[in-house]
Amino acid sequence: MPFLMAYDENNHEEWCEKAKEKLTELLGLPLIPCDDDMFQITETIEKDTYTQYKFEYQSEEDYFVPCDLLVPKGLCGPVPLAICLQGHSTGKHISVGEPIYPGDPGTIAGGRDFAIQAVNEGFVAIAMEQRYMGSSGVGDEKGNPQCLKAHTVPPTFHLGRTPIGERVWDISRLIDVVEKHLTQYVDTDKIICMGNSGGGTATFYAGCLEERIKVCVPSCAVCTYSASILAMAHCDCNYIPGVRRYFDMGDLGCLVAPRGYVQVNGAKDGIFPLEGAKESFENIKKAYKKLGVEDKCHMVVGEGGHRFYPVQAWPIVKELIK
Repeated sequence: MPFLMAYDENNHEEWCEKAKEKLTELLGLPLIPCDDDMFQITETIEKDTYTQYKFEYQSEEDYFVPCDLLVPKGLCGPVPLAICLQGHSTGKHISVGEPIYPGDPGTIAGGRDFAIQAVNEGFVAIAMEQRYMGSSGVGDEKGNPQCLKAHTVPPTFHLGRTPIGERVWDISRLIDVVEKHLTQYVDTDKIICMGNSGGGTATFYAGCLEERIKVCVPSCAVCTYSASILAMAHCDCNYIPGVRRYFDMGDLGCLVAPRGYVQVNGAKDGIFPLEGAKESFENIKKAYKKLGVEDKCHMVVGEGGHRFYPVQAWPIVKELIK
């Protein structure tokens, strides 16, 4: 079936306007904003190389988002911010490198301690709890995400919402909070968003719609729909009703241009196969070529599987956020 709104490089600006409008609609956005973000720091923890502030903010009525802010010791003025999103795991503590559940050390070892990596690279980092995961939705005694349980996600579709849309909304509201409350730490013109697997998925769609994200770093998440999401069983939270009628992921990624884009994939990733990932990336490159900024569009391929590859990715990210 052909895509009804495939990327049109001959009419880039007009296509972007219409594509953003359609994607916003398909994600079930916008939600209803709060009059007050109810930002509150709940705990401060001193570490050897950074200070960890636990905080929460109100994203919409009756929903508060737990986060960890990591600020490097000796910080002199605002620096770039990395918004860090764990995938289908036990929670945001994975991004902070703090195991809680038995399987956490192995998960962290897959290059998923994004917030620690970011601090080590001189960034301020925020690990945001994604909906239906961690303290926002533990599904069982092992800490598995609530979204993996049957009948958790489908009601959002019935209400005209999507989990991906909710997560993108939370990311945008987080940037609002940063701009209002955390400018003593963060250079708000230099915000990156990064995550692996389900975190990479939220990163990707947030990058498509949220122009305040200057570098978008989705890991093990971008692929053609036919080779990944539609080819095998995935958590219900990966699905956007109707999206395949209009776009493939390689079309939507064109919305990130001309901002920085670093797509990370694993050569042996069985659920986001490399061939489909490369096909998506080649389509995204069309927009960057059209705008004359091909140097801002990169693909990193690690030799292993479904994980993040920091050694290859971080030098590119740091160059793009300068």
